[in-house]
Amino acid sequence: MRIITGKYKGRHFDIPHSFSARPTTDFAKENLFNVLRAYVDFEKTRAVDLFGGTGSISLELLSRGCPEVVTVERDRKHFAFISACMKALGDRAGRPVCADALKFIARHAGAFGLVFADPPYALPELPELPDRILGSRLLVNGGLLVLEHGRQNIFSQHPCFLEHRAYGSVNFSFFRKERDKE
Repeated sequence: MRIITGKYKGRHFDIPHSFSARPTTDFAKENLFNVLRAYVDFEKTRAVDLFGGTGSISLELLSRGCPEVVTVERDRKHFAFISACMKALGDRAGRPVCADALKFIARHAGAFGLVFADPPYALPELPELPDRILGSRLLVNGGLLVLEHGRQNIFSQHPCFLEHRAYGSVNFSFFRKERDKE
């Protein structure tokens, strides 16, 4: 796994062969971050990476200067790997959390400007994730949610939907949490 750009550009981390998580491909990751630049000022945005997996997205967010990146991963081996990667970078902005992402969404009031969620594509709750996240206190008003999913999921009718991007078999749907009406 390689960090594509930013202050840690070129750093490599070897993912154990026993991992079931699939890191987002470099091609998809690079294109995702090109799109995100139009939506997010990384150096001013607190981010949370739900279903952290290998931590690939979190490491990219840290490399781009996010002041805080919380990575939620329930698998203890994956959590230990993410923790080791963040420790190797020595970046205090990285904060791995060993927890169930669905429970984290329901219980945490993080006031994050960016939520990235890459759940297992077979997760039964995947279709309802936009509503769960956008309806929680996890994302600030006006904040951005990026959901990685398979091509069978279509979210374009969601009231907070912004756009969809596909890179091979990797799909990203972007949502903006509505600001409170005054």
